[in-house]
Amino acid sequence: MSTEPPFHPVTSPGEFPTPPNRRTFIATTTALGGAAAFGGLGAGSSAAAEEVTAVEGAPPDSRVSLTINGVRRTVTVDNRTSLLDLLREHLDLTGSKKGCNAGACGACTVLVDGRRVNSCLTLAVRLEGAEVTTIEGLAKGDRLHPLQQAFIDQDAFQCGFCTSGQIVSGVGCIQEGHTGSTEEIREWMSGNLCRCGCYVKIERAVEQAAGRK
Repeated sequence: MSTEPPFHPVTSPGEFPTPPNRRTFIATTTALGGAAAFGGLGAGSSAAAEEVTAVEGAPPDSRVSLTINGVRRTVTVDNRTSLLDLLREHLDLTGSKKGCNAGACGACTVLVDGRRVNSCLTLAVRLEGAEVTTIEGLAKGDRLHPLQQAFIDQDAFQCGFCTSGQIVSGVGCIQEGHTGSTEEIREWMSGNLCRCGCYVKIERAVEQAAGRK
């Protein structure tokens, strides 16, 4: 067996290197890795920020033409704009109310091509060529729609916030032929909430306008 001492390479005369331990190895590799990544990360962050700024500066929009209460309208709107916001914020038709803004209360109900829809959940850009009827379009000049008159006759409102949606939904209910009984009216008007609890009088108003009273 050799008795010679183990050979250690030297880096300078009279100096022996200290073998790396686990702690120094981890610290060194972490520092080197972080330094290498910093340059790329900084450049990437700058590019990403510029891209986000560009996107935020130019929101996507579209041009849409539709007929609202018999009048042809052509507007350019953000693709995320709801029909309700188009009516209220762009066209100043504020009869349709923003209640829950989640399609649960019916205060925003309008007719699109004769069918009832929650305008807060309907994207305006999807209505190219559609015909929209709001509460403002039901009366003929000074002559009220039969259901509007029935609401007055039956005292079918209190605070009035839900009334426009209730009337438009009632018009749709009558046009769809769902007025055969009080129970049928209740079922097909169930998507419209009245926080004042005027449901019985609303039912009577729909029955009156439908010719059942």
